[in-house]
Amino acid sequence: MPDACAPAVAPRVSFIGAGPGDPDLLTVKASRAIAAADLVLYAGSLVSPGIVALAKVGARVVDSAPLALDETHALMAAAARRGERVARVHTGDPALYGAIAEQAALLTADGIAYEIIPGVTSASAAAAAFAVSFTVPEITQTLILTRLAGRTPMPPGEGLADLARHQAAMAVYLSAGDPEGVAAALLAGGYPPETPVALAHRLGWPGEKRLWTTIAALAETVRRENIDRQTVFLVLPGLGHATASKLYDPAFTHACRTGRSTPEDDAHGNP
Repeated sequence: MPDACAPAVAPRVSFIGAGPGDPDLLTVKASRAIAAADLVLYAGSLVSPGIVALAKVGARVVDSAPLALDETHALMAAAARRGERVARVHTGDPALYGAIAEQAALLTADGIAYEIIPGVTSASAAAAAFAVSFTVPEITQTLILTRLAGRTPMPPGEGLADLARHQAAMAVYLSAGDPEGVAAALLAGGYPPETPVALAHRLGWPGEKRLWTTIAALAETVRRENIDRQTVFLVLPGLGHATASKLYDPAFTHACRTGRSTPEDDAHGNP
């Protein structure tokens, strides 16, 4: 365990969550880190060119897509040892379906300090783009972020059908290549076929697609639109339910306000 009282070492490498694609969704800290970097190492197949364009004049900008782990590490380590700043730019948020842990372990072994700058994950960006909420009072108060099993298997109990049994809102990542499998698992878990699904493809990129469908029509929609990657499915069992939060209910008392009765309460004899 690191010594919490030891003086902090200035990080030479910043792992940056670039969000789904829109440069305007970068955090201020992420934008500054990219602009200050001497080496910008990014996943060219996933990170929007508009984000990489924030690099300063003279910075080395390297696409990591054709590189293996040892090669990306060699680039970052060499730059850090020269006293340079490194921006390692990843799509989405580094904490979700990223490849940060193995890179960070190599930096730690070499004594190179790093930091992680969070990003807007595609589920949050998609919910905002569709103007929907995952949580709906009295309907669902839980959001599950998951994926369909693929080359990376799912641990026991975390299969999509197992998680679907909670009947919560879901954001299904990395699964557009098998929409039939997604729909089958959601139905097997008990969602009604008419459950709304918001489909966001390459959100924040030129040519993005935002589509509404249902679980029953999910596979047909994906195949018709020729979508196979960079897509998140939002499963929204609470959509359309007109329940309201208690926070702004005039009868609700909390630390900053005393509740008051409404005409409806008076008509029913409620205090």
